[in-house]
Amino acid sequence: MSVHRILSTKGRNVVTIGPQRTLGEAARMLAEHRIGALLVVDGVRPVSGIVSERDIVRAVAEQGPAALEAPVSRFMTEKVVTCTTRTAVNDLMEAMTNGKFRHVPVVEDGALVGIVSIGDVVKNRLAEIEAEAQAIKDYIATA
Repeated sequence: MSVHRILSTKGRNVVTIGPQRTLGEAARMLAEHRIGALLVVDGVRPVSGIVSERDIVRAVAEQGPAALEAPVSRFMTEKVVTCTTRTAVNDLMEAMTNGKFRHVPVVEDGALVGIVSIGDVVKNRLAEIEAEAQAIKDYIATA
């Protein structure tokens, strides 16, 4: 199973933000779209960073409400792990677990084509397990 299958089910919509937009704007966008992370794009690279709910909470905890007026670039994670549509879901799960992150941008041929969250991965895996269980039940019923 590859990332392509997840994207074909969930879609390829990605919510992005510019690096000079404020952390407060990022928080509003996360709430508006009901998502956990925004990809930061600068027009040069497909992904220049990622800012998550965790990043915003840490920034406010360390610097108080004034952090919400600072640019996203100050708090974003710059070293972002990406994958392609051909990446195996098991490999992606391992990378997310080992790296302790919950969102992975999908980049293909130098272009951002989607994002996969840990929720997407879990949903995909549960569907696989349910299909396997049903196949076993069907096999037993016909044996």
